[in-house]
Amino acid sequence: MTSEPNLSSAKSEGKASVVYVIDDEEPMRLALSALLRSIGLRVETFASSREFLAFPKHSGPSCLILDVRLRGESGLAFQQELARSSLRMPILFITAHGDIEMTVKAMKAGAVDFIPKPFRNQDLIDAVDQALKRDSERLDAEQATAALRAAYKSLTPREKEVMAFVVTGLMNKQIASEMRLSEITVKIHRGQAMKKMAARSVADLVRMAEALSIEPHRTK
Repeated sequence: MTSEPNLSSAKSEGKASVVYVIDDEEPMRLALSALLRSIGLRVETFASSREFLAFPKHSGPSCLILDVRLRGESGLAFQQELARSSLRMPILFITAHGDIEMTVKAMKAGAVDFIPKPFRNQDLIDAVDQALKRDSERLDAEQATAALRAAYKSLTPREKEVMAFVVTGLMNKQIASEMRLSEITVKIHRGQAMKKMAARSVADLVRMAEALSIEPHRTK
């Protein structure tokens, strides 16, 4: 028997998770699909990497179970192809021909696990759960960064300039002197920037600036 993983960890904003499987052996595709569907996951299977690439991709958390040796192609080479593309998802390798050198190469290239055949169902389920959790966290981080960029874009040029001074640790009076503005004007721009960025403190604003790679304003 297999125990169900914590599938709540593999969901992002209510979107169900998807597991993609690329294996040129139909019995293996059917077995993997049945196993993962039995714990409530959506599964899409493919006999080749080309079929997988042509298939519309899910926008929620996902992972790819990839056989190392496919008919007429290499799973490791396809992993490198994916790394050069904009398609990002955790990869779990399965193989009946694995060795230490192959495992190291796959892991260094970003694979999250390398599972030899035959494998225990629970081992595969646990690996898939961890991969989906990782992808969910990646998507959440990307969404947070996108929201942060949108908030920063909403700032006026003057608010952005004030923010750049604030994150250096300058007080309103010092910023006013640098920008040749009145202190009350700086205070207003600073308050608006904090509000639009949803920053509760200067420390929050500093972390946001770092996340956005905003260079602190150099004082004269």
